[in-house]
Amino acid sequence: MTELTAWLDAASSFIWGPYLLIPLLLATGLFLTIRLRGLQFTQLWPALYTALIVRREHGAEGDISHFQALMTALAATVGTGNIVGVATAIALGGPGALFWMWMTGLVGMATKYTEALLSVKYRITDEKGEQAGGPMYYLSRGIKNKAVGKTLGALFALFTAFAAFGIGNMVQSNSMADAINNAFGVEEWITGMVIAVGLAAVVLGGIKSIGRVTGFLVPIMIAVYMLACGYVLVVNAAAIPDAVALIFHDAFTGSAATGGFLGATIAQAMRFGVARGIFSNESGLGSAGIAAAAAQTNEPVRQALVSMTQTFIDTIVVCSFTGIAIVATGAFTSGENGAAVTQLAFASAMPGVVGQVVIAVCLAMFAFSTMIGWCYYGGRSIEYLLGIKAVMPYQVAYIVAAFMGSIYSLNFVWLFSDVMNGLMALPNLVGLLLLSGVAARETREYLDRQKNLP
Repeated sequence: MTELTAWLDAASSFIWGPYLLIPLLLATGLFLTIRLRGLQFTQLWPALYTALIVRREHGAEGDISHFQALMTALAATVGTGNIVGVATAIALGGPGALFWMWMTGLVGMATKYTEALLSVKYRITDEKGEQAGGPMYYLSRGIKNKAVGKTLGALFALFTAFAAFGIGNMVQSNSMADAINNAFGVEEWITGMVIAVGLAAVVLGGIKSIGRVTGFLVPIMIAVYMLACGYVLVVNAAAIPDAVALIFHDAFTGSAATGGFLGATIAQAMRFGVARGIFSNESGLGSAGIAAAAAQTNEPVRQALVSMTQTFIDTIVVCSFTGIAIVATGAFTSGENGAAVTQLAFASAMPGVVGQVVIAVCLAMFAFSTMIGWCYYGGRSIEYLLGIKAVMPYQVAYIVAAFMGSIYSLNFVWLFSDVMNGLMALPNLVGLLLLSGVAARETREYLDRQKNLP
C-alpha cells in the first residue's frame, strides 16, 4: 500500500502540475473564449435571467427544469472547494491566488458552456425514457473517427465512475463527519449513518428526485453561507478596499512574509489559484454536462447559457466572498491551512463558537449536496459502460461507501480521486477542442435566430 500511495502521489503531482492539466485547462478555456467571441461576457445577463427568473422551458423534451439542472450541477461544485479550497489557495499562494481563481473562472465559463451545449446536442433517450448525456456521449457520437470517439467516451465514463467514490463521496462524508464532531461532539459513525440514509432517500428516486432536492437545498445553503460571509465582510468593511488592492497587487508581485504567512511568489499565486479554481468549479472535467443533458430544452445553446452561470456563481461569487473575508480579516497570516483559515476569519467577527458552528453547518450542507450530484454523475457513467441494470448496484455501493468514508482516514482516497479527476478531464478536453467548431456553429445559429425574433 505504501508503494501504491507513493505512485499515486507522484501521478497526482504530475497530472495536476504546471506541465499537463493546468496549462491544458487554461489554454482550452482561452481558445473557446476566443472561438465563441467572449460569449460568457456578452451573454451573462440573459443566461442568469433564464437560469434564475425563467427557470423552465415548458413543453420541451427533458426530465428536469433549467433551474433544477443548474442546481444539480451546483450541488456537485459548490462544496468544500469554496471553504477549504479558497483558504488553501490563499494560505499557500498568498492573496494574489484569489485573482488567478477569478481568471480561471472567467475562461472556465466558456469551457462549461461548451460542455453543456454538446451534452444536450448529443444526448439520447435511455431505456427508462430519461435523457442521458455528457462527455461520454458527445465523444462517442460527435467525433468523426468512431473508434477514437468510443474509446475516449469509455475512458471518461470509467474514470468518472471511480472518481465519484473519492472526491464526490468518501472525502465529502469524512469532512462532514469530522466538522460535525468538532462542532457538536457527534460520533462520526452516527453522522455516517444519517448521510447514508439521506443519500438513499434522494438518489434512489432518480434524476427527478435529485432535481427536486437540489432545487430546494442548494439555494438555501448558498444563501446561508453568503449571509454568514456577508456579516464577516460588514464587520470588516473598512478593511475591504485594502484587501482588494492587496489581491490585485500580489497577483503580479508576489506576497511578502507576514505573521505566520511565509510569503509567496507570482508563480505560487498563479499555480494555487488556478488549481483550486478548477477544483472548485470543475470547468473542463465534463461532469456538469451530465446534469445539463437532463434539462427540459429544445435548444442546446439555451441550456449551455444556463450551465455557464454555474461557474460564475461558484467562483466569481461564492469563492470571492470567502477569499475577501479571509484577506480582509488577515486570517491567512495565521500559519493555519484549509478550513481552519476560514474558521478563523469567521471567528474574528462572530461571538463565541458561532463561527465554528456556521462553518460546520455549511460544510455539512455543501458536502451532502456534492455527494448527491456525484452519485448521479457516477450512475450515468456506469449506465453508459454496463447498461441501466448496473445503476442500482452502483448506487447501493455508493451509499455504503459514504458511511465507510465517515469513519476511516482517507489519505489514499484523496490521492486516488485526484488522479481519477485529472484522468477524466483529459479525454473531455480533447473532445471539446475537436468539437469546438460544432459549438461555435450552434451558437451563431441560435443568436441569429434570437435577433430575428419579433
